[in-house]
Amino acid sequence: MNASEHIDQLIAETDDWRGKTLASLRKSILGTDKEIIEEWKWMGSPVWSRDGIIAVGNAHKDKVKLTFSHGASLPDPENLFNNGLNGKVWRAIDLFEGDEIDERAFQNLIRAAIEYNQAKAKKKKAPASNRTKAAKSKDA
Repeated sequence: MNASEHIDQLIAETDDWRGKTLASLRKSILGTDKEIIEEWKWMGSPVWSRDGIIAVGNAHKDKVKLTFSHGASLPDPENLFNNGLNGKVWRAIDLFEGDEIDERAFQNLIRAAIEYNQAKAKKKKAPASNRTKAAKSKDA
């Protein structure tokens, strides 16, 4: 079973408001960018990635939690994050029964996470290419 099938199964088995909420978040995430991929990690958590992890979703007893792995570094002008606000790395959106999320603001947050991942990837590549250039100039 691939990751998307695992997520389908999780949503189907969570046959109350939490499954519907997770399905809605998933649709919005995947609708934000066609290159987002779904993964299944940590013994049963849906993960959405593009150039690194964007967010991890979980259906808990009384809420659906969407944790952004680098949320503390993301702009959140609409104040969607409501958990992990004192942490240095992650931030989360906890949704309880009846809660709604502003899809435009949510997709902007997803885009910001993608941009963060891409900038982080470029920084990792830059030092290696600078070392290569330095080595070539010594050989010249």
